[in-house]
Amino acid sequence: MATKIRLQRHGRKGYAFYQIVIADSRAPRDGKFIERIGSYNPNTNPATINLNFERALHWVQTGAQPTDTARNILSDEGVYMMKHLLGGVKKGAFSMEECQAKFEAWMKKKTATVDAAKAKLSDAKIADLKARLEAEKAVNAAKAEAVAAKKAEKAAAEAETEAEAPAEEAPAAESAE
Repeated sequence: MATKIRLQRHGRKGYAFYQIVIADSRAPRDGKFIERIGSYNPNTNPATINLNFERALHWVQTGAQPTDTARNILSDEGVYMMKHLLGGVKKGAFSMEECQAKFEAWMKKKTATVDAAKAKLSDAKIADLKARLEAEKAVNAAKAEAVAAKKAEKAAAEAETEAEAPAEEAPAAESAE
C-alpha cells in the first residue's frame, strides 16, 4: 500500500483550512485516511500550523510520500531536517546529543527569522496606522479651517447687516419727531 502525506480540505468556500493526514494514495482527497497528524490554516497571517512532530517524522522515515504543499509544511516545521540529522547519527557521523544540539540551533535560527518577520509586519502595520491617523488629522484640520472661515464670513455678514439696520432706523426716528 502506497501511503501519502497530504492535505484534506475542510471549511467553507473561499475560507478553506486543511487537516494534514496520512492516507492511501488511492483514497479520495477528503475520504478515508489512516492517521491525522496535524492541521494547516492559511487564513491567518502568518499561516497557523499544528503538527504532531513525532508522528510526522515516523511516517516520513517509514516512506510515506508527501504532496508538494505537505512537503513544504513538513520542511518548515523541521521534520526533514531531523530526518537528515538522524541519518547522520545512523551512519555514525555524530552522536544523538550532537544531533539534538544541531536541531535546536536550527530551530532557534528559524524562530528568530519568523519573529523578525512578524515584528516587521507589526511595525509596518503600526506605521501605516500612524500615517493614516496623521492624514485624517490633516483632513480634519482643513475641514475645521473651512468651517471657521465660513462662520467668520457669516458673522461678518450679520455684523454688517446689523450695522446697516440701526443706521436706517435712526433717520426714520428723527423724521417722526
